[in-house]
Amino acid sequence: MFLEKEQIFSKIHLLISVVIVAPAAIIYGFSPDLFLDLQINTIDEINILKAITGLYLAFSSIWLLALFKNSLIQVAQSSNMVFMLGLGLGRVLSFILDGVPSYALIYGAIGELLLGFYGIWLLFSYNTKKPIP
Repeated sequence: MFLEKEQIFSKIHLLISVVIVAPAAIIYGFSPDLFLDLQINTIDEINILKAITGLYLAFSSIWLLALFKNSLIQVAQSSNMVFMLGLGLGRVLSFILDGVPSYALIYGAIGELLLGFYGIWLLFSYNTKKPIP
């Protein structure tokens, strides 16, 4: 079965998000110092990172399901847009208030904002024309 152009445009950001967010979730929860300069000193900090892991995996699950079940596409697109813009704008706020972080987090913010704005584009231009098959 071949995907139509509309299906590719409506789902590509979900696939990209799953491929990036799910591994990031595992890293944040189990090896946060692998790519980031973090010093975990308390169980509270570990608990917060595990909660982030759960949140990231929960959102990734919605996006993954929507890749195969079209009835979930609008929920997945909306949640992806809010998730990515929330992360990206939060990072930009941190850049302004706290200073510039490592390159990994700068690239992450750029990617999050791009995916978030792609979600806005889908919401306001693509999805309003016709339903996704």
